[in-house]
Amino acid sequence: MKIAVVIFPGTNCEHDVVHGLDLIGVDAELVFHKQTSLDGFDGVVLPGGFAHGDYLRTGAIARFSPIMDSVVAMADSGKPVVGICNGFQVLCEAGLLPGALVANRDLSFICKPVNLRVESNTSALTAGANVGDVVRIPLNSYEGNYVADDETLGHIEANGQVLFRYSDGSGTVTDDANPNGSARNIAGVSNESGNVAGLMPHPERAVEQILGSMDGLLLLGSIPAFFDLVGAK
Repeated sequence: MKIAVVIFPGTNCEHDVVHGLDLIGVDAELVFHKQTSLDGFDGVVLPGGFAHGDYLRTGAIARFSPIMDSVVAMADSGKPVVGICNGFQVLCEAGLLPGALVANRDLSFICKPVNLRVESNTSALTAGANVGDVVRIPLNSYEGNYVADDETLGHIEANGQVLFRYSDGSGTVTDDANPNGSARNIAGVSNESGNVAGLMPHPERAVEQILGSMDGLLLLGSIPAFFDLVGAK
């Protein structure tokens, strides 16, 4: 399996993603945002950072980068398309994922590990997990507050598109466990097919014990697991 990791001006987590994918035996290659083709790739990751300085609003400029037409085409083909933090914001801006990310409830940058409860195991970020699993993953963002109107929230809840919720260590979802004010403690969502998936915390920063957690490998490992599932259909 070969995964493209897209670099926008201001992206800063691309090498971490490549390293994490390498640890699970996935071939990953950096692709600059001005390229127009993803031919030969089986999936794509949009990593974290500050694409184009997050001017206007997060992801708003990156959404129009030349590579995005191929990202959309890959999403339409059913292949895995994953967005992490800033990449999640880009996918929302591009209309590939529902909802939006706005400034954190307390208007402060958050940099700390958080607990996430897995809500669905049918996506490109959760296919290797079990529903109810609790993973500990670093969160690093200022605009990580997930919002959507009530109709959209009801729709994604009913369709199993909510992938992760902020929880305590036992998996209990509480207001106190919600670090940024995200609606219904939502930390990650997918499209209806599950092949497009995004989350705010950084699984690539939790891939070795020296980093305090290896739970990120479970999420990154879900990309090839999902590809195997859809490839078998």
